[in-house]
Amino acid sequence: MLRIAVPNKGSLSETAVEMLDEAGYATRRDTRELIVPDHRNGVEFFYLRPRDIATYVGSGALDVGITGRDLLLDSGSAATEIAALDFGGSTFRFAGPAGRFSGLADLEGVRVATSYTGLVGAFLEREGVSAQLVKLDGAVESAVALGVADAVADVVSTGSTLRKQGLEIFGPVILESTAVLIGAPREVPGLSTLERRLQGVLVARRYVLMDYDLPATLIEQAVAITPGLESPTVSPLRDREWVAVRVMVPRENTNQVMDELYELGARAILVSQIHAARI
Repeated sequence: MLRIAVPNKGSLSETAVEMLDEAGYATRRDTRELIVPDHRNGVEFFYLRPRDIATYVGSGALDVGITGRDLLLDSGSAATEIAALDFGGSTFRFAGPAGRFSGLADLEGVRVATSYTGLVGAFLEREGVSAQLVKLDGAVESAVALGVADAVADVVSTGSTLRKQGLEIFGPVILESTAVLIGAPREVPGLSTLERRLQGVLVARRYVLMDYDLPATLIEQAVAITPGLESPTVSPLRDREWVAVRVMVPRENTNQVMDELYELGARAILVSQIHAARI
């Protein structure tokens, strides 16, 4: 059976479980369950701390896992990223007291507090900056005020939490992270099916199915508006001067596309959800 590591808690856990459920796998119904076999699909799920998943997969104890790109890089594990899963996005930045730091060079020889010493250390090494890293498990933004560090490196969304501590963001982005599917450093039988199913979930979330009727003379103009992934399906109607078109459209563009089609001359424009896909 394919052995899959899944986050047992935290920001990645709920969406990861939802994706697996939408992909047709059995998922746990009780948060106390640590191992969930799915014999019908030939897989077994192991619910683990997100920070430990890369270590288990990299060692070969488990075949694949879902975790954050930041956690994968911070772990130093031999596991490799297979695919981005389009959720759990985060940005890592440096921050320090307002006006003290202007760039990476200012970090030379100072103390930098972070929960991701592997990730931040590798970044600073690549940039040729030598700093003293202070490992903290949480509340990194308080490190400067408490005298533990001179600057911090942490996840930043709006930056409001840092500003409340008198800190400002400086320097380049350390990492743009997201949830990723990772694999062991060896060939893993059955991985292709899992990856294909998860990609199908992503397609279903990103696209909708659009149907519309159109005068046959306007097909080329309509195809320019809705090219689809490969090519739209065009079917004749009883009225030979009209055709029916079915095509996949990016979800975020739905209303704009409907407006453009209507102005072109399309009618009976309908949008349907996609529940599963194989592209």
